[in-house]
Amino acid sequence: MRQSDSHEVSQLNELKIDVGALVVGAHYALAGNVVMVEQMPIFGGYAGGLEETAIIDVATTINSFVMLGATWHLDGPIHVRWGITTAREALAVAGHAAMAVEKHTRFILGNQYYTLAGPCTVMCLLETAAQAITDTASGREILSGVASAKGVLTDMFTPMEARMMAEAAYAVAGMPVSEVNVLLDKLVAGYEKDYKTAPKGKTFSECYDVKTLTPTDEYVSVYEEAVGVLRGLGLKYWDK
Repeated sequence: MRQSDSHEVSQLNELKIDVGALVVGAHYALAGNVVMVEQMPIFGGYAGGLEETAIIDVATTINSFVMLGATWHLDGPIHVRWGITTAREALAVAGHAAMAVEKHTRFILGNQYYTLAGPCTVMCLLETAAQAITDTASGREILSGVASAKGVLTDMFTPMEARMMAEAAYAVAGMPVSEVNVLLDKLVAGYEKDYKTAPKGKTFSECYDVKTLTPTDEYVSVYEEAVGVLRGLGLKYWDK
């Protein structure tokens, strides 16, 4: 049995599966592979509202282990209107679903990151921070991102968004959920008003030196501005 190979199976919305995925899943299981099963419940879609989508999310997560033999599940509740995982409703679904599953199982859970704003923008970094804070406080073990600018444009992601994802997670590790909820309410309110005018951002080559693979001074400045916002909300990680 080989444990070194990692493979992926994608479920369909909502709580659907096709024969091809079943066959692939069976093959991976027999081969002894590490299997990541992903699915992205849609808030405002077939499932309905927040509560219904959270129930679907929990069921989908459990199903990935029962039906497809997942090693770990990659979630990604997404907003039907904005196509992002960082909207208030998507974060609520992800947080409630993860806490419910973590309380009753030993499943390994991850979450995908799709921001509305693009790289080298304060909004993109704050969206990323909001989801990292949600995922950490709700007990997820894996953070998978960041697909900036909704993940649909070429070269529109950089390591700086991943850095924010990691540092925001460290910043809230161990913080009481009641305090996290207050912080998140303020944080999300700061960017959700800008959905219709979200900045596209810049490509990798525009905000990184492609030879040294380091961020431009502009992006470092943007990052520091985003950190300033998070400090203002009470996060002390960057004061160390």
